[in-house]
Parts: sequence; C-alpha cells; structure tokens
Amino acid sequence: MIEVKNLKKGFGDKTVINDVSVVMQAGKCNLIIGASGSGKTVFMKCLVGLFSPDSGEILYDGQNFTDMDDEARKEVRKQIGMLFQGSALFDSQTVEQNIMFPLNMFTKDSYQQKLKRVNEVLDRVNLKDVNKKFPAELSGGMKKRVGIARAIVLNPKYLFCDEPNSGLDPQTSLVIDKLINEITKEYNITTIINTHDMNSVMEIGDHIIYMHKGVKEWEGSNKEIIFSKNELLNEFIFASEFLKDAKDMRMLEQTGKIDNNRNMDDLIK
Repeated sequence: MIEVKNLKKGFGDKTVINDVSVVMQAGKCNLIIGASGSGKTVFMKCLVGLFSPDSGEILYDGQNFTDMDDEARKEVRKQIGMLFQGSALFDSQTVEQNIMFPLNMFTKDSYQQKLKRVNEVLDRVNLKDVNKKFPAELSGGMKKRVGIARAIVLNPKYLFCDEPNSGLDPQTSLVIDKLINEITKEYNITTIINTHDMNSVMEIGDHIIYMHKGVKEWEGSNKEIIFSKNELLNEFIFASEFLKDAKDMRMLEQTGKIDNNRNMDDLIK
C-alpha cells in the first residue's frame, strides 16, 4: 500500500500538484487519469522519488519515503518495478540481458540463478524462445511483455506503469491490460498506472483517481465511473456523442434511468 497525504509540488510560481491525498491499494490496479497538463505525470514522478514534493508525505507501507535518507530510499526502490511508456529496452542488449539488468544491479546471485529467474518471468509473460533476440526483432506487444518481465524480475511490492498501452493496437492493449491485472492480483502488488486509455479504465480500473489542474477531482472504481455526477470527469471520459450515448444506455440497462434529459428516440437513432 502507498498512502499519499496532502502532497504539493510546484515549479516556480506554478502549482502542479495541489494538496492531493490518496491511498493506493495492494492487490489492485490503481489508475491515474486526466488530460495532458493535469499533473498526473508529475504526481507519479513524486511517488517514485524523481521529484521531491514541496510538502506532504508519501508512505510506503507506513514508511515515510519523503523523509528517508539515500540508503533507505535505495532499499524501497529495490521493491519497485517500472514499466516505461516506450518499454525503454536497451537496443544493444538481448532480451535476456535486458531482463537480467536489475538482477545485476541489486543482487549478488550467480549467473545461473539470474538466468533461471529470467526464464521464470519470461514464462510468466508468455514469451518463449526470445532470450537471444534483440528489441528490434520484437513486435510492440512483445516489447511490452519484455518490459513487464523486467519490471517484475525482482519480485516487486510496487509496480508503476506509465502509459502501458501507448503505441499498441486495441487487441494487444487488452492483452497487456489483462497481464498486468493478473500479475497484480497474483502477487498482491500495489500497481499504479498512468493512462489515457479508457479501455484500461473500464477493464482493470479497480481504483481510479481523476486529476484536473493538479487537484484530485474524483475517486472511485470502474463500476462507479459510469454513474459519476462529476461534470469535469464526464467531459473527459465521454467526450464524443457516441460515448455519451453509450453511457446513457449502460445506465438505462443497470438502473432503468437515464441521468440526463435525453429521450430514448435520441439514443437509438
């Protein structure tokens, strides 16, 4: 679990994160959504220690990450896995070498022990016979799987994913979402996902926070988001008339009521 208390961060005279408090829950996919410039990327960078907040606290299982010395922070970072937006694989290294990189950094295991672990995580993300391939030989979906394998190779308690579906087709995106969700629940990981993908929101959004201009504007689950009364959230998610109609039909199906004044003739045209 990661608990954030009254977090603030600014650059110069511009406040980017304004008094955000939230609990990121273990064993769940915690999604951060919001338009460009909403502060969600800066928020995630504060969580992993790339930016130092101006005030507030970030607690990793009760330990105050913001007040730790470098050595203590290093110990926490050993428990963090990171899936980068573009996978961020080393082009000059093979798949095996890419995944082994964190093991080389943080363990004193023998080569055979590290190779065994590499093969275990490759099997978990359903990749075979790719150990000696280079990133240029892989599809976009395969690169994401390798990125996930590298992120979990140290058995992290916390997994951060920055736009995990960026650049993927819708079908592959669903596969990656399902894999992240399975791993999160299987290993009881606290997973934080920064995303614009509304398919991800609806498919794996156990816990969602919507940020607007640096403020936590809404919080809830993918089951609750359909019924949200928050106008800013609805404008962000249901931007097109088609999606607005889809929301109304979903509400009508589940409650027998439509949230706005639109009639059925409008919805079925």
